[in-house]
Amino acid sequence: MALARAAGRAGASAGLALLWLLVCAPGDAGCRLLSVADLFDRVIRHSGRIHSLSTALYAELEKRFPPRDNELGKPARKCHTSGMLTPNGKEYAQKIPREELTHLILKLLQAWKEPLSHFNQHIEHHQELPDDSLSKAKQISNMVHELKTGVEKVTEKMQSMGIISNSLNGMASSEATGLSISNEANMMSDSDFIHCFRRDSNKVQSYLKILKCRIMPENSC
Repeated sequence: MALARAAGRAGASAGLALLWLLVCAPGDAGCRLLSVADLFDRVIRHSGRIHSLSTALYAELEKRFPPRDNELGKPARKCHTSGMLTPNGKEYAQKIPREELTHLILKLLQAWKEPLSHFNQHIEHHQELPDDSLSKAKQISNMVHELKTGVEKVTEKMQSMGIISNSLNGMASSEATGLSISNEANMMSDSDFIHCFRRDSNKVQSYLKILKCRIMPENSC
């Protein structure tokens, strides 16, 4: 049974990876592989949807669970990804080598996979939250997994075209494992947790846009 479940998950991952590469559903007439520009557009749109969902969920959590009087004015908990060195602003991000910027995007996504899964399980016990909020939390967790798969496909495409080197292989998962299970993520309030994720999801989207522009300067962005 366990082997069957594992095989099912592996098959689902392979199917998801294939869909990231195709401009249509597998088997459709005229189906073709996406260009690197199309792949970038797809992951950027996906990251934008994640950021919009997290913004809406954060607003709902703030409304449902406003800070108590003794919490007002207190600084928010430090995000579990605060120890990661990330460039602030477009000017600094543009100076980072392409490989490092790609690596940073993958590290951020990897660092949130497990905390989001735990958060999704935890938030299901909030009877005060409407089904729509619970649905947003589940969507965010699933979509981050999908986005990481998509960025990995973009990375493979860039490597095959010689746009970036192959030095990234295996780096993101191994370096971000410790971050993904940190105590900081588990100890934060729900609204602080989503606030931190919302901040990082905005970084991911910005870095993807900057990376696309650096690889395809003809877009004049």
